[in-house]
Amino acid sequence: MRASRFFRIASVLLLLFAVGHTLGFREADPGWGVAPVLLAMRSVHFDVQGFHRTYWDLFLGSGFFVSAFLLFAAALAWQLARLPPQTLVLLRSATWAFALCFAALTILACTYFFLIPIVFASLITACLVAAAWCSRN
Repeated sequence: MRASRFFRIASVLLLLFAVGHTLGFREADPGWGVAPVLLAMRSVHFDVQGFHRTYWDLFLGSGFFVSAFLLFAAALAWQLARLPPQTLVLLRSATWAFALCFAALTILACTYFFLIPIVFASLITACLVAAAWCSRN
């Protein structure tokens, strides 16, 4: 299979991951028993570097930061899919860096998260590694 196909598959997976993450990261199942923690995150205010914040603000900012990164990665993968094979050869280090970045994210997902992000990160990593491999010549 050609690198462009793997990049396109990765792009679609990244877009789905971004949408799912954006819609889901603020949700908590009542069965988890985290309501007191969430209440504390929202109610404890502090000043940092001239800004009045809560831990909930930091949590939201970090979550949206991840969503923005995933959208950028989806756009990048789509653009890489549109490049001719000769150009991808010249971008070999960038395509491998992209794949290795998601390999690291897969390890983080396995260490700190749960099944859905692990599956998405693993599939995206596999596609990016395959795309980098296919674009070597």
